[in-house]
Amino acid sequence: MSLNKNGGKPEALLDEAADWLLRLREAADDLRVRDDFNAWLSRSSEHRAAWHRVRESWHLLGEGKPIYEHVWRPQSLQAPSSGVGKASRVPRRRWRWAAPVSAIGLAACLLVVAVPSLLVRLEADHLTTTAQSRLVTLEDGTTVYLAADSAIKTDFSANRRQVRLLAGEAFFDVIRNPGRPFVVEASGVRVEVTGTAFDVRLSSSATQVELARGAVGVSSNATQRTPPAVLAPGQMLVIDRKSGAMTRSDIAPEDIGAWREGRLFVNDATIGAVVEQIQRYHAAWIAIPDITLAQQTVTGLYDLRDPDRALRALVQPHGGKVHEVSRFARIVSRL
Repeated sequence: MSLNKNGGKPEALLDEAADWLLRLREAADDLRVRDDFNAWLSRSSEHRAAWHRVRESWHLLGEGKPIYEHVWRPQSLQAPSSGVGKASRVPRRRWRWAAPVSAIGLAACLLVVAVPSLLVRLEADHLTTTAQSRLVTLEDGTTVYLAADSAIKTDFSANRRQVRLLAGEAFFDVIRNPGRPFVVEASGVRVEVTGTAFDVRLSSSATQVELARGAVGVSSNATQRTPPAVLAPGQMLVIDRKSGAMTRSDIAPEDIGAWREGRLFVNDATIGAVVEQIQRYHAAWIAIPDITLAQQTVTGLYDLRDPDRALRALVQPHGGKVHEVSRFARIVSRL
């Protein structure tokens, strides 16, 4: 596994690194713990990359100097220690209280990210990793082009063809078979066809369907009594999965599934939602803590082959900046 090669995302190593962060915080002066940590760290460049990613993330969450810093930072780079006095004891006590909160918070954040991803990987029949795309041919001859960091599960029988989009995005080119409908399930949204070409994209709150050829019926669990919305070629539909609200608009044929050519087309989407899409093509963790900035809406075309450039093009018109904290972290803000 690698954080960079082929865009891999080693969640298991991140979990291990987060665990080491907690262990080192509790027993920074234990020589056996330090030796075990150094042995783990020296196993591979992937282990070191995971540790640095967790360490940088921890710095964003916590304040002050980590008490285990001497384990991983050369002595020459450490700040000189201050004298012990009444004025210095207060921040020290505050730090001892804040450090476990920050460390535990980081571990929780990593689990929030890693556990769902692990479950998806266990369930998926076909998947991709960061910045990786893949063409899959199903047993009926239908082709599925998986975007980066995406996953599907298939369920075919004599009278039905069903695919679940578990994460990310996929472009489907379905072999026509009127007696055997083809259904795509995407987090409570159902797309049913007999033979057509269309794209389905998942974000944290919405599902988007773009139709290139044929016709599709789209329905949502949130509005079960409402007849399916029928799309014509050159149309896209964004479904809010919580409310079931559907927003229909036109889309140029060349922009349907544009990610297959390294382009991301968005129409009246929030910056936060677009950052989610760019994240699938970026090896670094991207955070956008400015909620007001994240809620700004944009329409545009962005270059997925250069995710940092795409991020800058996305936020600069709204006064945002992309801060490269390290190779493994980007912070998007207006400061």
